Order: sequence, then C-alpha cells, then structure tokens
Amino acid sequence: MAKSLYGYIRDAYKKPGDTYVDELMWQRLQEWRREPVVNRIERPTRLDRARALGYKGKQGIIVVRVGVRRGGRRKSRYVRGRRTAHMGMAKITAGKSIQRIAEERAARRHPNLEVLNSYWVGEDGKKKWYEVILVDPEHPVIKKDSNLKWLCAPSQKGRVFRGKTSAGMKGRGMRKRGKGTEKTRPSIRAKMGRGK
Repeated sequence: MAKSLYGYIRDAYKKPGDTYVDELMWQRLQEWRREPVVNRIERPTRLDRARALGYKGKQGIIVVRVGVRRGGRRKSRYVRGRRTAHMGMAKITAGKSIQRIAEERAARRHPNLEVLNSYWVGEDGKKKWYEVILVDPEHPVIKKDSNLKWLCAPSQKGRVFRGKTSAGMKGRGMRKRGKGTEKTRPSIRAKMGRGK
C-alpha cells in the first residue's frame, strides 16, 4: 500500500534526527523565539496533524502558534520533620497541562473564535510551541460544513475554558474509564476534589 504525503510528514516528525526535520526545526526555533507569544500564521507547520485534528483550508478557520514556558510545578520538599505521607508531596499534580495553557491563551487573544484542537510543533530548553486551530462559529461557511457545524451550538461556547478540547478532556481524566477513575466523574471537583 502506497504511503500518503501526510504519512511521510508524520514519519519525519517521529524521528527528526534521521530526517530533514532536525535542521528545519533548528532554523525555525530561532525565528519563533523572536515572535510574539500568540502569533497568527498563514498555514499549519505540520499539515498531517492539523488535518487529522479537523483543520480545513477554508474561510472561518485560522491557525495560531503559541509559545508557553516549560517545566513542571514541583512542590519544594518540606524541610522540617514530617513523614512522607504528611508532607503534601505525593499525588500533587499541575491543574492544567502546558498544552491547555497554550489553547487558553489563543482563545483569549481571539475571543470571537472557538478552539477546535491543538498540536505540538517544537520545543527548546525554555519554551514549548503549540499550534492551535481556531474556528469562527458565526461564519456562514462553517455553519454549512457538515463536519464543523457542531461547533456552532451554544453548548460549545467557551469550550476551551471548560476542558472540552482533546487536551482538556485528557487533563480532566476523561479518557480513562473503570477501576481507578471513580472520582473523576462527574468532574474533578466532585468527590471532595479527589478527582486528580
């Protein structure tokens, strides 16, 4: 079976050191560091990922590249006498992933658009960059599109801030079901906040 163009792009990004992506990324990151934090771009950097996540090259859809700081939010270790269980160290996780922060920044910059999805495009020692696909729910082209018109529903308003995107659903623990995830539903704030 012949591989599509998107297949070649996908494989190149999976092993950047063996392909053209390594040198290309080195050049791109130098430019991206000088860009604004939220920067609208003409076309997606990774067309395979954008298309897989619902991007179409038509009116009413834009792509923005967002740079976010890297690193975890590790709590410092308690220096006085405590047993480990009472230090408040274990099971302390960040409230949001860096990808979710990037999506929300893009949504705040473009308040009339809704976030469809996002994907990783690069990182260096200090920052990560994501490209966020934004859709105008009031645009007549989007309202007519059978694959995207669901975004025009009132229930999708402010979806990125309610954890309704793919990254948001993952962060809320919605991808898991069954044993071990009893406290994540109906929400992470339910069950006395033990959901995450």
